[in-house]
Amino acid sequence: MTRKKAEARTEGQNFKSFIEPMTLDATKAIDQLPRLEQAYFLRDDVLGIAGDLIGKLLVTKVDGELCAGRIVETEAYKAPEDKASHAWNNRRTARTEIMFGEGGHAYVYLCYGMHHLFNVVTGPAGQAHAVLVRALEPVANVECMLRRRNMRDVQKRLTAGPAVLTKAMGITTADNGTCLFDPDSHIWIADDGFVVDGNAVERSPRIGVDYAGECAAWDWRFTLKNSKWISK
Repeated sequence: MTRKKAEARTEGQNFKSFIEPMTLDATKAIDQLPRLEQAYFLRDDVLGIAGDLIGKLLVTKVDGELCAGRIVETEAYKAPEDKASHAWNNRRTARTEIMFGEGGHAYVYLCYGMHHLFNVVTGPAGQAHAVLVRALEPVANVECMLRRRNMRDVQKRLTAGPAVLTKAMGITTADNGTCLFDPDSHIWIADDGFVVDGNAVERSPRIGVDYAGECAAWDWRFTLKNSKWISK
């Protein structure tokens, strides 16, 4: 075995042992957990929502496979003043139109022509606010996530990053506009009672927005302190 392969296997073993204690009890049906309701998303405070989503569960049920991951990293985007937002200066295009709708819907867009990025639209209709989900800690049906990512071992790259988490969870641009609070939705955010102390959520500048001038320095990135699943 080469040194590189040995290191990769060791990393996988470390992450597997890390997530097992965090896995929900098998007797507790994830699809029976309370889903976040529309009122949660309609709040006019995208920064507050971005921080509050830390610790919640992103759940999908695609092709009969239910998967769940705990949200450990988010970024807030707030038009019209945020130059890093796709809707900066209230720019309305075919792509950004969903951002101007009511909060509680998915905004999924293609990055670099191949990466599907999942965002949660927030606030009342007419103001383009959204939260990008950047990283998850795998919680349920890790086997399915590994299969979708073509991976054998549990490693950080499974769901630590906005492009890889969507692949693991089965989310694509076809899900753009999905209602996250609809009881029959195949994508939703659940609250399993996991408590995140206010001091456990850290803030820092967002990643990859150097083009946004002074907005690039805004500390609108939220992460769960000491999580091994943060993207960077």
